Amino acid sequence: MASSPCSNSNFDSGLEIKTRSVEQTLIPLVTQITTLINHKDKPKKSERTLTAIHRVGQAVNVAVGRFVAVGEAIASENQELKDEMGQACFEARRAGDAIAQLTDVGSASPAPSDDRVTVFSDRTAMVKAARMLLSSVTKVLVLADRIVIKQIITSRNKDLKDEKKKARMAAARAVLEKCTMMLLTASKTCLRHPDCESARINKDAVFHRMRCALEQVIEIVTEARSSGENKTLSASICNGIRDFKYTVESLREDLFSLTPQSLTGQLEALVERTEDFTDSAYTSHEQRQSILSLCQLTRQDTQQLVHTWVGVQQSGSSKEATENLEVAILKTCHSMGDLRRELHNVAVGRASDLLKVHGEQLPLRALKAAGAEGNLEAVADYSRKLTEQKEQLVETCRLLCHVSCTEPLEITCIHAEETFHVIGPQIISAAQTLALHPSSKIARENLDVFCEAWESQLCDMGLLLKEINDVFEGRRGDRKPYLSLPRPGKHSASLKSAKAVKLDAEEQTSMAKLGLELRLLSSDVDAELEKWDEEEHDIIRQSQSLASIAYSMYLFTRGEGVLKTTLDLFHQAEVLSEEGLQLCSSLRTFSTRLVDEEKAVVLTENETLVALCQQLQMGAKTPVQGKTATFQKVDSTIQASRSLMTVVVSLLPLCNKLIRKHKSERTSLSSPQDWRETQHTSAPIKEDVALNGNNSNGFRVKSLDEHMASLNLLESK
Repeated sequence: MASSPCSNSNFDSGLEIKTRSVEQTLIPLVTQITTLINHKDKPKKSERTLTAIHRVGQAVNVAVGRFVAVGEAIASENQELKDEMGQACFEARRAGDAIAQLTDVGSASPAPSDDRVTVFSDRTAMVKAARMLLSSVTKVLVLADRIVIKQIITSRNKDLKDEKKKARMAAARAVLEKCTMMLLTASKTCLRHPDCESARINKDAVFHRMRCALEQVIEIVTEARSSGENKTLSASICNGIRDFKYTVESLREDLFSLTPQSLTGQLEALVERTEDFTDSAYTSHEQRQSILSLCQLTRQDTQQLVHTWVGVQQSGSSKEATENLEVAILKTCHSMGDLRRELHNVAVGRASDLLKVHGEQLPLRALKAAGAEGNLEAVADYSRKLTEQKEQLVETCRLLCHVSCTEPLEITCIHAEETFHVIGPQIISAAQTLALHPSSKIARENLDVFCEAWESQLCDMGLLLKEINDVFEGRRGDRKPYLSLPRPGKHSASLKSAKAVKLDAEEQTSMAKLGLELRLLSSDVDAELEKWDEEEHDIIRQSQSLASIAYSMYLFTRGEGVLKTTLDLFHQAEVLSEEGLQLCSSLRTFSTRLVDEEKAVVLTENETLVALCQQLQMGAKTPVQGKTATFQKVDSTIQASRSLMTVVVSLLPLCNKLIRKHKSERTSLSSPQDWRETQHTSAPIKEDVALNGNNSNGFRVKSLDEHMASLNLLESK
């Protein structure tokens, strides 16, 4: 770093600054110290110059004091580096005091011959103090970096297993990604119309939301506790029902683990939470009555359980008493399950109805039109309608949070609730700005951005609804993201010189329907694979990979995920086609052990899949020029991917059925003698490989070529 101020020979204190962040942090400090030392070369100075030097010295000392205070606070929270950090802070404070003393006006005296003042301070002392200050400040910065890096690494390792932290981080990341464009247009609007109060409110709201998201990221990385979040999660009805049933079932093991009063108190606290459903103005009379009836039934069953439980405690655990207690436990759990099912149906049903009603986005369209016309009265009218819609969505998200059975889904519901709560007023303020300045292009663009964020959140709510249903019905609600982007140079050479294009909002909206179909197909693949008994089958592995790649392409249609440009999408389409061809190869091997009729069906579907993979591969490699042609290529790529995944979904249940059939036939026909005889032939091993996708003979060792082929395949992805 020869050009760095830190490498000035006057300040050579043996420092070795290895990071640019530390270097950049030290530059302002070095600049001020350089000013002080250079002035020491001129012993005579005017009062004005001396005052300036004094001010700089005092500023350095104050800044060092603040810096040291932060360092000492860090030291108190990290015992392993407390001594080192404390010593570095002490040296920095002492050096700052020395510089302040050397630049003090009291240390200067007037010269006898003129009006100038002579500073009799030793230049060597200033250099020594500067060296000590730079050395100690650098040490504090390096130690602080070590602590932060350790926290990040520790948090990252834990996040790999903590689904709750993953969900919180994903929510914060979604806010930051979506707020980026909002901040750009809101800031432009505020600059274009600096006297507009609604524009300022709009911009400030974006800043506030981004600040909250960053604070959440910091909480996760530094493992700080968020009392508000813990309070929210613990209050969900689903958690309460789970805890209550666990408490009831624990009576089988220990009759004296709790008191009847604590059990009834737990039930009443749970019933009280159902008031979010029964007190809602949007809950129908029939639904309200059903919930209240089930709550009363649960109370009755719990009272009967308490009566039986107390009787067993008093009379002893006879066979009859134990059986009666078991019946009471089952009955109470059953009634609680009925209550949970009814609450789930109410929340999910209302969310589905809202999405259907608000799918046309009538208030947003009306707001845009009224704002463009400069009609403030119409904007106020439609703002009230949007506010009512926002309140419905916020309340519905709160109910969905109650029936979400996993913490990640609860966090996602809370994120959706906060998003609707915040974006609604932002849309209104953006519409007011446009109404005040109807000819402003940037104000119109700003309103469009916020309306698109609202529509995107409605789409997210539809996916959230499906995942909540999946978990409730016993299917997995999580999704394994496909994060491996193909590297440049691994695929078509014609794409190397292609220009990456980002789709605008209108094009992304038109892609939304196709993308959603791709998302549903990837979920269908997951659902079919869960029915398979062979977890290590090649067909399973390759189908899972296809589903993950398709999901990443779906995220692209929403402007999210790791695929940022059309070039990334086309690369990913090539990976999808290559993985599809690998699946075709496995299917051909599988078909060799089938009878003629079964073989013909599988091969027919396989030929269709091969053709679709080749079509997708050729389309992805075809170069295009211009935005319109690129958009058409994106459309055809996603359609071809959808067709490919449709064939995969139809093939999986067929293959699973045939594998189970052949397994049952081999089981019924085989005998110990047959098994011993087959150990000397290779045909059964080939059959097992063909049908199961792996070698069940535990004594076979893979060749080096096979391992290298697997490694190359992974690298290509």
